[in-house]
Amino acid sequence: MSSTLPPETPASPTHPFAARERRRKRLGAGVIVAWLVGMALIVQRDVLIGETQRLAEAALRLSPGATFFVVEQGGAQIGFASTTIDTTTTGIDVADYFVADLTVAGSRQRASARSLVKLSRALALQGFDVNVDAPGSKIAAGGRTEGDSAVVFVLSANGAAADSQRIAVQGPILLPTVVPLVMTLGRTPEVGREFNVPTFDPTTMAQRPQALRITAESVFTVVDSARMDVARGEWVSALTDTVRAWRIEPAGPDGPGFRGWVDLQGRVVLAEQAGGITLRRMAYEIAFENWRMARDRSAATSPGAGDIVERTAIAANALAGRARFRTLTVRLGGVGLGGYALDGGRQRLSGDTLTVQVDAESALQPTWNFAERNDSLRARFRRELAAEPFLQVGSIPMFRKVVSIVGLERDPVRVAQRINRWVHDSLAKVPTFSVPNALSVLESQRGDCNEHTQLYVALARTIGLPARIATGLAYVRGKFYYHAWPEVWLNDWVAVDPTFGQFPADAGHLRFQVGGVAQQAELIRLVGNLSINVLSVQ
Repeated sequence: MSSTLPPETPASPTHPFAARERRRKRLGAGVIVAWLVGMALIVQRDVLIGETQRLAEAALRLSPGATFFVVEQGGAQIGFASTTIDTTTTGIDVADYFVADLTVAGSRQRASARSLVKLSRALALQGFDVNVDAPGSKIAAGGRTEGDSAVVFVLSANGAAADSQRIAVQGPILLPTVVPLVMTLGRTPEVGREFNVPTFDPTTMAQRPQALRITAESVFTVVDSARMDVARGEWVSALTDTVRAWRIEPAGPDGPGFRGWVDLQGRVVLAEQAGGITLRRMAYEIAFENWRMARDRSAATSPGAGDIVERTAIAANALAGRARFRTLTVRLGGVGLGGYALDGGRQRLSGDTLTVQVDAESALQPTWNFAERNDSLRARFRRELAAEPFLQVGSIPMFRKVVSIVGLERDPVRVAQRINRWVHDSLAKVPTFSVPNALSVLESQRGDCNEHTQLYVALARTIGLPARIATGLAYVRGKFYYHAWPEVWLNDWVAVDPTFGQFPADAGHLRFQVGGVAQQAELIRLVGNLSINVLSVQ
């Protein structure tokens, strides 16, 4: 196929600016596609003949972790991006995420893109899943390799029927994002070194060569961590680090490929995209939380904006008048569902159909209690019992409060219930526009669902009850809204809701993510994009 976008039709004589608006929409789509191509190029191994073994050995030194970016245009932040690397004994998963508010046809419109790539430990591609949602363009692509000779590829654009192809390749193909890696990983980069890179563009399903060159070397100051400046109401730099980086760009003036600065570990420090957009490495709180809070404040204070929570609501059919559900089945549409924690526990995902059931009685019958030593439980749920930033597990104020709540109770179910009831009864329900801090919430005893959840999890972990944060959507008066709630381990993960005072939480809670604020960033692409069609309720 020659293009992923529908052909442009002539402008209507009654709308002389229609063609111009279509071109602007294409520009918005082009920005995202440029990011996708820049951050997700599928590179063949024959670009580095004789160096495959070196790359495989260097890949063994890759460490899991996440890198976050401020997305800027014209010196102003317009979005957020991240790259996450997960390693296992058999493979490597690399997830890239991008979201920004682009000016299209005179108005700001949300655009997002996500790619998930699965690799072998030698950086050979095994499978990939890409979703782009830009003004005037929706692209979904996925594929897998067939040995060293072919890629089976499926592409759907703008709701059209999927186009499936089997494309021949020469030798193993590599990670979409290894263009920066292969130029720095395993040996010191040198200014002037060139790479001839045959690439595969997933948006056109066509191969094209790229010539890249290391053109410069410099030193950058990168923000490693952040702290909350209460007076300014935003996150500011706490610690910085000096990073040496090398500039990579196309060898020709108009050639395709990555443009930006990369450090010795192959991590992007600064990347340049089409439309004057740059990605600048930054601490997560500054990259995402400041952007989120600024958007929330602007929306809350703008004339005619109305209730900011209401503006994020997703309407649902056939639910008006219903309060709580034991079973709920919905069809989800409008966004790619890969990468979300939709399947597991009380939730079952089949294609685009999600069924949620109230936790079974068996999940509420733990085989352990607080009167016995639970070393195996603590070892198994080390992460779900540990302190985290803004989760001050084991602090003296948290310990004193949870002891006063629980008393001499030793049954895990009753402990979980008592904490749930206390948080629900004690905290004033007010909207907030800051990162939830469990200790601060304990002192102020006010906040929205994030504060209720953060405090519950801190109290539960302090007493030794495994707990984690779930985020997604909850049904309220005919619509689904963004919501957060805890899950606690009894005989399985059980959803509870101290904000609504539910134990266990009803089936109107649709979990999309599990984890803290870093895992919640992807939920923003649901707003304005996700559709929910209710199939059945009980």
